[in-house]
Parts: sequence; C-alpha cells; structure tokens
Amino acid sequence: MQVHAALLTRIRANDPDALAELYDQFAPALYAYIYRRVGEQRLAEDLTGDVFVNALGALRRGQFASGSLAAWLYRLAHNRVIDHYRRERKTLVPLAEELPAAEDVPEAARQRHLRGWLREALRRLTEDQQQVLALRFGEGRSAAEVARTLGKTEESIRALQHRALQALRRLIEEGSP
Repeated sequence: MQVHAALLTRIRANDPDALAELYDQFAPALYAYIYRRVGEQRLAEDLTGDVFVNALGALRRGQFASGSLAAWLYRLAHNRVIDHYRRERKTLVPLAEELPAAEDVPEAARQRHLRGWLREALRRLTEDQQQVLALRFGEGRSAAEVARTLGKTEESIRALQHRALQALRRLIEEGSP
C-alpha cells in the first residue's frame, strides 16, 4: 500500500508524528487481539506496548519483512503473546476439571469462569487456528480481510477456521460446561 510505504519512510526518518500515526492506526485493534488472547487488561496493555517498541526498532533498522504492514504487526503481536506464555510456562489443566457445577456459583462468577475455560480451550488449538478465530470472531473480520492480514488465501483461512471450530467442538464435548 502506498500510504503504508510513505508512513514507513517517515518512521525510518525518525518523524515523531509518523510513529503516533502508526500507533493510532493499529494500537486499538492489536490491543483487542492481544486482550482476547491473554484476558488481562494490564498484561494486554504491556504486551501491546512491547509490540510497538519492537516494531519501531525493527522499522528503524529496515527489518520490515512483509508486504502488509498490518500482517507484520499482527505477526509481532502473535509472537509476543506466544513469548509471554512460554516465559510463564502456564500449565494447562484438564478442561473437564475447570468448570464447577452451575448451581455452585453465582451467574457473574460462572460467566467469568466460562470465559477462562474458553480461553484455555482456545490455547489448545494451533497458533494459526487461534489467530484466525481471534480475527474472524473477535474482531468480526471477513475471511478475505483475515487472508489479507495474515498473508494467506481465503481458502486456507476457511480451512483453518473449520478445523479450529471442529477442535473446539470436541473439547467442549469432552469437558462440557
């Protein structure tokens, strides 16, 4: 894209307005994407900030390696989330043990627990499947938009989505809430 090429040139020239423009244009969507992956506001804010710090350093060194600025930033965000979980070494517990009986908890607590259970189930999918579901359903993007963002074909996005939903269905059946 011509607009992004001009923005990249300005960033490499240390134009402070260009960095602000980059942040304003992409931060809300990247934050939402990261938040859906980690489920904690402060952590999502920190990780989003890390993405932009890393992006700025790479852009200034001329290490932008993609035709799509959005796809590259989402890849950085995705990798930052993965790095976070690798560092945390969070262990996954069996999904069936995650959810208490409905009558044992108030509705608000049950909803929070369901969201946590679903987040753990999503983490059991492949990284590509997680990313496709987050963009398709979390951000409401079309298959074509996700394909452009991730640099894949629409067919591969639809196949990833289908396999991800099948895997989630199996996980739900195994540890049904």
